Amino acid sequence: MSAFIQQLPALIGVVIGALGSYLAIVRGDRARFRREQTARWEERRLAVYADYARSLKRSVTLTYRVASHLGNDPHPHPLSPEEAEPLLAEATLARDPSGETLILLGSPEVVERARAWVVRVMEMEQFLRDGTRDPQAWQTLLERQRAGREGYYAAVRDDLALPPGHSARWPLSPVHPT
Repeated sequence: MSAFIQQLPALIGVVIGALGSYLAIVRGDRARFRREQTARWEERRLAVYADYARSLKRSVTLTYRVASHLGNDPHPHPLSPEEAEPLLAEATLARDPSGETLILLGSPEVVERARAWVVRVMEMEQFLRDGTRDPQAWQTLLERQRAGREGYYAAVRDDLALPPGHSARWPLSPVHPT
């Protein structure tokens, strides 16, 4: 028995060391799992944010083309309202699911900025459905839409901790009334 008692401190040291190693590994694995899970969610949110922007930008591009047909925009590929109607309907239908996914996974700030941007796009669509021919009013709508887009992208970058990006404001020649 005295041999066992002599070896007891070493045995206790081995047990404590093994327990400490186990706890360190478990804690490290847990932290790694959380980091990986956070990275996966950030990747998913980035994909959702980009998909929503892409679907909304499709509507915006179609409005540019119709506005060009009406003499409001310098877009080089005009499209008549009649030709654009099914394309606009398709673009609207495509942005609804991406909007729902955005609401599900997006941060409250990003969702609010997305709502502000889509409201501006809907105003542009209504302007064209009314058949308005007013390049100055169209320019005002464009500026509001661009501000909405910038706000959305800024909120996305903030949510994903990305550095500031380009403003995407390229000067274009104004439309001259004919």
